[in-house]
Amino acid sequence: MNCNEFVELVTEFLDGALPEDDERRFIEHLAECSGCETYLDQFRRTIATAGELTPDGISADARDQLLGAFRDWKRQ
Repeated sequence: MNCNEFVELVTEFLDGALPEDDERRFIEHLAECSGCETYLDQFRRTIATAGELTPDGISADARDQLLGAFRDWKRQ
Protein backbone atom coordinates (compact mmCIF):
# COMPACT_ATOMS: atom_id res chain seq x y z
CA MET A 1 0.00 0.00 0.00
CA ASN A 2 1.27 3.48 -0.76
CA CYS A 3 0.44 6.73 1.04
CA ASN A 4 -2.24 7.77 -1.48
CA GLU A 5 -4.10 4.49 -1.02
CA PHE A 6 -3.75 4.87 2.76
CA VAL A 7 -5.34 8.33 2.71
CA GLU A 8 -8.24 7.04 0.60
CA LEU A 9 -8.98 4.30 3.16
CA VAL A 10 -8.69 6.24 6.44
CA THR A 11 -12.41 6.83 6.89
CA GLU A 12 -13.31 3.21 6.18
CA PHE A 13 -10.58 2.09 8.59
CA LEU A 14 -11.88 4.31 11.38
CA ASP A 15 -15.42 3.08 10.70
CA GLY A 16 -14.25 -0.55 10.93
CA ALA A 17 -15.49 -1.10 7.39
CA LEU A 18 -12.32 -2.26 5.61
CA PRO A 19 -12.20 -5.79 4.24
CA GLU A 20 -9.76 -7.94 6.21
CA ASP A 21 -7.02 -7.92 3.54
CA ASP A 22 -7.19 -4.14 3.13
CA GLU A 23 -7.11 -3.63 6.89
CA ARG A 24 -4.00 -5.81 7.15
CA ARG A 25 -2.27 -3.83 4.39
CA PHE A 26 -3.39 -0.57 6.02
CA ILE A 27 -1.91 -1.54 9.38
CA GLU A 28 1.30 -2.81 7.78
CA HIS A 29 1.72 0.51 5.98
CA LEU A 30 0.97 2.41 9.18
CA ALA A 31 3.71 0.51 11.00
CA GLU A 32 6.25 1.56 8.36
CA CYS A 33 5.24 5.14 7.54
CA SER A 34 5.55 7.85 10.16
CA GLY A 35 3.91 10.38 7.82
CA CYS A 36 0.75 8.31 7.58
CA GLU A 37 0.85 7.68 11.32
CA THR A 38 0.83 11.46 11.83
CA TYR A 39 -1.97 11.85 9.27
CA LEU A 40 -4.13 9.26 11.03
CA ASP A 41 -3.50 10.93 14.40
CA GLN A 42 -4.49 14.32 12.98
CA PHE A 43 -7.62 12.79 11.46
CA ARG A 44 -8.59 11.29 14.83
CA ARG A 45 -7.98 14.61 16.60
CA THR A 46 -10.09 16.46 14.03
CA ILE A 47 -12.97 14.03 14.55
CA ALA A 48 -12.70 14.36 18.34
CA THR A 49 -12.57 18.16 18.19
CA ALA A 50 -15.46 18.42 15.74
CA GLY A 51 -17.51 16.18 18.00
CA GLU A 52 -17.11 18.72 20.80
CA LEU A 53 -18.53 21.61 18.80
CA THR A 54 -22.03 22.80 19.56
CA PRO A 55 -24.18 25.15 17.52
CA ASP A 56 -23.89 27.75 20.28
CA GLY A 57 -20.10 27.35 20.43
CA ILE A 58 -19.47 29.03 17.08
CA SER A 59 -20.03 32.66 16.21
CA ALA A 60 -22.64 33.58 13.64
CA ASP A 61 -19.93 34.98 11.37
CA ALA A 62 -17.86 31.79 11.53
CA ARG A 63 -20.97 29.70 10.93
CA ASP A 64 -21.85 31.74 7.84
CA GLN A 65 -18.29 31.42 6.50
CA LEU A 66 -18.31 27.65 6.97
CA LEU A 67 -21.70 27.22 5.35
CA GLY A 68 -20.58 29.43 2.45
CA ALA A 69 -17.42 27.39 1.98
CA PHE A 70 -19.40 24.15 1.81
CA ARG A 71 -21.99 25.67 -0.52
CA ASP A 72 -19.28 26.81 -2.91
CA TRP A 73 -17.17 23.67 -2.58
CA LYS A 74 -18.63 21.77 -5.55
CA ARG A 75 -18.57 24.86 -7.75
CA GLN A 76 -14.78 25.04 -7.71
